[in-house]
Amino acid sequence: MNVKNALWRTSISSYLRTILRLALGLITFRMLYSGLSKADFGFWSLLWSVFGYGVLVDFGLGFAAQKRVAELAVTENWDELSRILSTIVTFFVGVGAIVVLLGWSGADAILGLFKIAPNEAHHYRDVFLIFFFGLGIGFPLGIFPEILRGLQRISAVNHIISVALLVNVCMLAAALHFGWGLKVILIIALATTIGPDFVCALLVWRLLPRVRIIPSLFQWSKVRETMQFSLWAYLVTATNIVLGKTDQLVIGSMLTVSAVAIYVTGSKVSDIFSMFTRQLQEALSPAAAHLRAKGDHASLRELLVEGTRLSVMIAAPLYLLCAFYMAELMKLLTGESAPNPDGYWTGQVLLFWYFVTIMTHSVSKRIFVMCGHERRLMWLGVAEAAANLVLSVGLISIFRNVVCVAVGSLIPALIIGWGFMWPWCAPMGTGPEGSSAHPRSMRADGRVPPVPSSAAVASRPAELRSSRDGERRRGDDRARRIVEIRAYRN
Repeated sequence: MNVKNALWRTSISSYLRTILRLALGLITFRMLYSGLSKADFGFWSLLWSVFGYGVLVDFGLGFAAQKRVAELAVTENWDELSRILSTIVTFFVGVGAIVVLLGWSGADAILGLFKIAPNEAHHYRDVFLIFFFGLGIGFPLGIFPEILRGLQRISAVNHIISVALLVNVCMLAAALHFGWGLKVILIIALATTIGPDFVCALLVWRLLPRVRIIPSLFQWSKVRETMQFSLWAYLVTATNIVLGKTDQLVIGSMLTVSAVAIYVTGSKVSDIFSMFTRQLQEALSPAAAHLRAKGDHASLRELLVEGTRLSVMIAAPLYLLCAFYMAELMKLLTGESAPNPDGYWTGQVLLFWYFVTIMTHSVSKRIFVMCGHERRLMWLGVAEAAANLVLSVGLISIFRNVVCVAVGSLIPALIIGWGFMWPWCAPMGTGPEGSSAHPRSMRADGRVPPVPSSAAVASRPAELRSSRDGERRRGDDRARRIVEIRAYRN
């Protein structure tokens, strides 16, 4: 398997989708920023940060489904796959119902955490309820894009999402032009987010005709079995969500909703940078699971090395361009003649943060989590997320500035990335075959077998010499006996 060529082929559609999303994202952001009030735009940003937190009730089952589909498709064990996917989808239906009930019953308490004017509370409550209803519907449907990724059908997912992006920007433009209000805008955004998942479900049923996804196949034993991996992967994902979404909630609860808008304008450039650079990495997890199921350890090692090289090769020039032209990009996004200074420096700090994680975190995490290292990744993620939250809250309490929140994200990433992740993954990319660093040396459970002690290794040459001398003596004795027997016969 030529890993480099496979990565490029898989990533072409992802980059085409990203370019489309980037262009349409700029247009959409500009429309919403200028078409909504500061309070509406800040609340809109808070809602979608909550949407990111919705992954926390995924319990890692989406990622586990991707892994199991990639593994079982190799062996064509469709009955087992039917039981696993039926269990996961049924479980998500229940989770979605609970999310809707919690959102509707706790709307007032949750909205009370944000500093919203009393005369606008009723308006935002309706928007909040609509949002949580859409969130509940999206949970069971969200598993189907993961199934397609496990089947190495990432291109199909990208094409479906691209069509949804085009529909979204057209409908949002109409809503803002005719003044339909924030409620209708949110319904459009939810429909174009959930709709692609429904289309993916139809495609899954076509590609897997022998796989049945029905409630009667739900098994609690499969929940426990799948969660042996998924809970650790869930904790890894949860820490990533905390790292990516906590800043806006900290600012919204400790400063004002309008301060969130300042942060968002600065972070948008880094978000676009991250969106463009992570497309190659999205193909790594299902590829790693597929290669490990086949036992193709050489390609797995090559996947780690080439994935890191290609990611940095793409990210480095793009980072320099974004850093040098940060002010111009912010003007393009907001339409303002001069960007807010706090927003500008927030963008610079977060841009560097994303670049650091690409070099040290992104590729290795996506591959290692599929190779039995999810527990160690989880503990590193928890340490980074906890440090991020503590530093962000502490710095904003002292300086009352949105830039401090971005600095609180950067410092832990530098420590964990260069102090722990890089020393861990670098030997695995360069270790010789047969060494403990080489992927072929990993056991089925993902752990590395014990390395012999130095004394045992040092004694091996002497043992080998002793063994060879013994064989030579036994050979000489046999030769003498043969000569003696022949002499006696003569």
